[in-house]
Amino acid sequence: MLPRFLLVLALACATGFASDKDKFNPGGPTELTKDGERWAQRTLKKLTKEEKVGQLIMIQGLAEFQNIESPAFLAMQENIKKYHLGGVIITVRVDGGLLLRNQPYEAAMMTNRLQREANLPLLIAADFERGLSMRLLATPFFPYAMAFGATNRTDYVERFGEVVARESRAIGVHWNFFPVADVNSNPLNPIINTRSFGEDPQLVGDMLAAYIRGARKGGMLSTAKHFPGHGDTDTDSHLELARVPGSLDRLNAVELPPFQKAIDANVDSVMIAHVTVPALEPDPNKVATISRRVVTDLLKDKMGFKGLIVTDAMNMRALTGIYKAAGQDAASQAAIDAFKAGNDLILMPSDLDGAYKGLLSAVETGVITPAELDERVLKILRAKASLGLNKARLVDLDDIASRLARPADLALAQEVADAAVTLVLDKSSALNSLVAERAKKRGTSAPRQAYDQTEVVPGEGVAALILVDDLRSDFGRVFDRELRQRIPDAKVLYIDNRVAPVMMETVTAAVLDARAVIVAAYSAPSAGRGTAGLRSGVGGILDRVLRVAGSKTALVAMGSPYVAVNYPLTQTYLCTFSNAVTSETAAVKALFGEIPVRGKLPVTLPKVAERGAGIERAAQARFRKPAARNGALQVAQRR
Repeated sequence: MLPRFLLVLALACATGFASDKDKFNPGGPTELTKDGERWAQRTLKKLTKEEKVGQLIMIQGLAEFQNIESPAFLAMQENIKKYHLGGVIITVRVDGGLLLRNQPYEAAMMTNRLQREANLPLLIAADFERGLSMRLLATPFFPYAMAFGATNRTDYVERFGEVVARESRAIGVHWNFFPVADVNSNPLNPIINTRSFGEDPQLVGDMLAAYIRGARKGGMLSTAKHFPGHGDTDTDSHLELARVPGSLDRLNAVELPPFQKAIDANVDSVMIAHVTVPALEPDPNKVATISRRVVTDLLKDKMGFKGLIVTDAMNMRALTGIYKAAGQDAASQAAIDAFKAGNDLILMPSDLDGAYKGLLSAVETGVITPAELDERVLKILRAKASLGLNKARLVDLDDIASRLARPADLALAQEVADAAVTLVLDKSSALNSLVAERAKKRGTSAPRQAYDQTEVVPGEGVAALILVDDLRSDFGRVFDRELRQRIPDAKVLYIDNRVAPVMMETVTAAVLDARAVIVAAYSAPSAGRGTAGLRSGVGGILDRVLRVAGSKTALVAMGSPYVAVNYPLTQTYLCTFSNAVTSETAAVKALFGEIPVRGKLPVTLPKVAERGAGIERAAQARFRKPAARNGALQVAQRR
């Protein structure tokens, strides 16, 4: 038997030399240490050209349970090994436009499994623009960026960044493709809209810097997107080519300052947009992603950015449409062009095999020089080392319960949503009528004395219309629940574009008979939707309601604040800038005077209100919920 001290020494050595594939990464602030730099340099020297090329590519993976023998997992396993991939962006499945969210434990187990399959540690990214709730359940439902802009509170954004970073690292995600640096100066923008903090470059820049500070504290890489600016467009680049029309002076005054502010705040990466920018790149067939003038000359050389540069998803139609003539070589040529323009990482190529082989061929033929390749790969390895992935790459599932959905984080999400509510128009008696309705004695939910008689008032009380894209979604469910807790006999009608024509007369009768009317209009930017406004069918319903009952109707924009621009008969108008469940709760509280309304518009609503407008309204009533369920933890399938 070995002496005790030898046994202890053997165990210590075994632990010390354990593979990084078997160790838990505790997270913590990002920092490239001397050890990390040495690891990056040593690793680079050991890599073959095939392995180096693979480090330049990031593909999509699903944050869900998968059997190890399932075709989906086997395909992912093979791709990681065969192409030596540098990273994976995780997401969830989509059913008819509805995101099918999963649990955080599923995501963490999958990131651990992927890390074990890779030779080098993977950079794992996600689009957590509104926090983990965009893809996962049981996490805080933070509102859209524009809601933060309406609060004008950078401290909220910094705390938000830190929360998202801590929660992301707990499930094995290292890199968030956020914050959005676009200045939403075009009300017709179908894809940025509420994803932007607003239309003021100074406000957007301040919010970016705050988020970056928070993310760095929490140990997560941040990304300023979509360079050189996607805010002044009227086209969704997921569907077709978008154009930024401004002059160079305009770009320098509006689009570029937030990116410079992010660079000065040490943002870790910048994402390049698939947009044409004639003021920067005269070639109409060169979107920013493949323009050396945009990526290298402007971003790297003039603006001084030294961090990671990542393309937007290479499978978006704005880019793939340019390469149709290349046929089978489309993905190959696109990847080479993006690399030569100055991008470090190719995100979600339309054809993985084609992109990989194209880049490899470019290396072998000298189109991409060894120095260029090594420079880009070293940046990626340094990013991994700054996250401590050179020492440990797994996450401890036991830590999730203490690092996700903390009560203080849930409360912060609701606090931000409450503070964002903005009263834009108050020209009718709608809000006072709702407060009066709440004060009435109704049903068994209101306290009453024995033998009290129910007050009889003409009309049907409150009618609420919930206008959504798809009745199958959960949009409006929390709004409905919160409303019924206050007005148990409220008449609530859900309407989408398909049922709108047959609902017109029913809706008309309901609002004519009601003493107060609420219209909750859900419209927000979504990839492929093509517009951030209301569909024509539900828009017709809204127009009818405002015509026959406008004086008693409160319109609430649950998402895009531009809704009222197209409905000039609106008299009472509130904006939440978000369709998150916390924003639904905040909207109902504001309607019934339970919270002070102090938000200010971070954008101009043409012919309605200027940026900075907002009617302050003091709290007028208190409400105690009959149940203790927190809206931030609602199990909802959200887009």
